[in-house]
Amino acid sequence: MYKPEGILPALVTPFTDDGSAVDEERLRILVNRCIELGVHGVVPCGTTGEFSNMSMEEKKRVISVVVDEVNGRVPVVAGTGASGTREALEMTKYAKDAGAMAALIVTPFYLKPADRGIYEHYDTIASKVELPIILYNIPQCTGLPMPWQMVEDLAQIPNVVGVKDSSGQLSFILAVLEKVRDKINVMCGHDEIVIGGLAAGCSGAILASANVIPDIWVKMYNCVKNGNLQEARELQYKIQKIARIIAGSGAVGTKAALNMMKIKVGPVRMPLSVGGELSYESREELRLDLEKIGKIEPKPVTFEVVEQPIEQRFMTIDVTPEVIKGFNLKVGEALAGGGAEVAHIDLLIGRKDGPVGEAFVKAKAVPSAGHEPLLALLEPNLSVKPETLIIPTVTVTSMRQASMIFGPAQTAVAKAVVDSVADGTLPSHAVEDLVMIANVFVHPSAVDRQRVYINNYKAMRHAIRKAIEGRPSVDELIENKERSKHPFKYTP
Repeated sequence: MYKPEGILPALVTPFTDDGSAVDEERLRILVNRCIELGVHGVVPCGTTGEFSNMSMEEKKRVISVVVDEVNGRVPVVAGTGASGTREALEMTKYAKDAGAMAALIVTPFYLKPADRGIYEHYDTIASKVELPIILYNIPQCTGLPMPWQMVEDLAQIPNVVGVKDSSGQLSFILAVLEKVRDKINVMCGHDEIVIGGLAAGCSGAILASANVIPDIWVKMYNCVKNGNLQEARELQYKIQKIARIIAGSGAVGTKAALNMMKIKVGPVRMPLSVGGELSYESREELRLDLEKIGKIEPKPVTFEVVEQPIEQRFMTIDVTPEVIKGFNLKVGEALAGGGAEVAHIDLLIGRKDGPVGEAFVKAKAVPSAGHEPLLALLEPNLSVKPETLIIPTVTVTSMRQASMIFGPAQTAVAKAVVDSVADGTLPSHAVEDLVMIANVFVHPSAVDRQRVYINNYKAMRHAIRKAIEGRPSVDELIENKERSKHPFKYTP
């Protein structure tokens, strides 16, 4: 009887651009890409597949299309879970008839049945459908954790062959391995702890991020399997931020990453949204890390700042113009972090002999009380290039507040400028011709200096990128206009 092992992507469900229907062509392309990159199976209609936002007919069609496209190359483990036993049973029967190798069945959600109800839910399905069943524990979505004692009991059912744990709790995985590793396979379902789960004895992993970086996960799996833990650790560190963002945003982050990589999978369905489960700031972080590992390819870009245009390699997706010019005035804005240490930066970039240069000189010569500007310095008397002026957006009224701005925020902005020149985001040949003005928000109640530094560094890096690339574009603004909100409106 089939038992799950290896790396299996929890497939997103590609929709048409308006989200109204399943896009079968995009689904087939995604399946083939995953298989070509070495996955050991695929899982349609799971949590990442947005099964709870799909009709039964859509779910059945997705399973059928995936089985057809896979054509026996790897096992298909169909997500057939539902909040009610009757629907889960019908979906599991359909999966068997369609040709799925196994069914992944989530703990019944919403009504939160007692342990007896959970056991009978699985036992009823297992007894009526001759198909290998994988239990699925994801308490952050179901609101109902599956006790390891329950897994131990359910493992006695002959066609229960595995359990996927997405709780992120290694203690739960270890307890289950201790009790049932000789009976069923345990699969890690949380992207942030894959190496820990595999090293502990998991047979593999079912992951949202395996849609995006299946080749890296397969390589890590093979490293652990062959005892090369050092290389496996380095791989996990390399993609840990990607794993963290996707684990925290589910289908939203996964689809955003794929779409950025030009693997078009369409939008998520409401009530999910970019700007909600995946903040715009996290999307920028995700984009940068995908660039670092080569999933978004660099392309040539020409900067026209001085008389001689210079071509550079620029890490970008498809939003940057081939020639970046018009440096009289460029504007960027970014938010990073949360709580009292949140950072917000409004940025102006321009030539010294243009309007930004004039504003730069005026701000230094005629400062506003409580908003006195300061140069971005890496250390005393070492200003960065392009010269960057930092202006507090909140009136400075105390020494403690001033120390946050003239300390970690100032250093963070300076470091972000230097790093942006080093990686080519800012044209190194033109740093003497440009100046920048950064309006920096530091909340008066901020106390964590390290977090102020980190958030202002991120915000400044993103603001520079957005200014250079001319983002958000008009199309991006129109796309997001219905989802716009004040960043603090819904934060207690």
